[in-house]
Amino acid sequence: MTPLDHAYILTLSCPDRAGIVHAVSGFLLERGGNIEEAAQYNDPDTGLFFMRVRFACAALGFEALREQFAPLAEGFAMRFGLHRAAEPMRTVIFVSREGHCLNDLLFRWKSGLLPLDIRAIVSNHRDFYQLAASYNVPFHHIPVSAATKPQAEARQLEIIEAEGAELVVLARYMQILSDDLCRALAGRAINIHHSFLPSFKGARPYYQAHERGVKLIGATAHYVTADLDEGPIIEQDVARVDHAATVEDLTAIGRDTESQVLARAVKWHSEHRVLLNGHKTVIFR
Repeated sequence: MTPLDHAYILTLSCPDRAGIVHAVSGFLLERGGNIEEAAQYNDPDTGLFFMRVRFACAALGFEALREQFAPLAEGFAMRFGLHRAAEPMRTVIFVSREGHCLNDLLFRWKSGLLPLDIRAIVSNHRDFYQLAASYNVPFHHIPVSAATKPQAEARQLEIIEAEGAELVVLARYMQILSDDLCRALAGRAINIHHSFLPSFKGARPYYQAHERGVKLIGATAHYVTADLDEGPIIEQDVARVDHAATVEDLTAIGRDTESQVLARAVKWHSEHRVLLNGHKTVIFR
């Protein structure tokens, strides 16, 4: 077995109190674990403590570690996750007719820059079936209309569950998900919005930005919730523009920003660096 076969990532959050770090590090030490990377954060506003630890442990396997950690977690009222560091995250990507984010994610994945296992691409249009085929990724065309939305979403969820997807990426998927689907994907669906939220929510944000004469345009990657464009923010960035920029200019400039922001958010999530903190996120970069 390679060293990566013994590498794990532990994430946790709980009410802050003395002794948490000591208890976690002691637990690993007693089992022959070696901490390779550790980060922690105490939120003074909520009183919550967050931690991410990457460690190696050859003495115990994954299931034994998780089972033995559970009583410690219960004692501290922890929410925790244990993950194999070498295991890529099973992912399904949704897209409509703007393919720049999809193309960027696929290229980064195949270049070994994203620890993903992209299992399927789902689209309400056929535009990118050839792109999917060039990467040998199954492509599912599922048209969506007001009349067929419940059936379409049922089929989408069926694909997600059949692929065992731990992450769903809305890479410019221009459909509003139902409340039911948002709940089913809570904490595992990332959307890219082509605006620096909370400015210019909803449709046509570049047009809204142009009408307001902004000098900075941005993009926001956030978790999907039932409240449109209001989920916990993972990453944002901006690009400078001037008074001469047309809507088409803003759109072209913005595409690069969108791709980079989404890629960073997907990378951090797939490396288990993002922890939810109510309506916010804690990110251990």
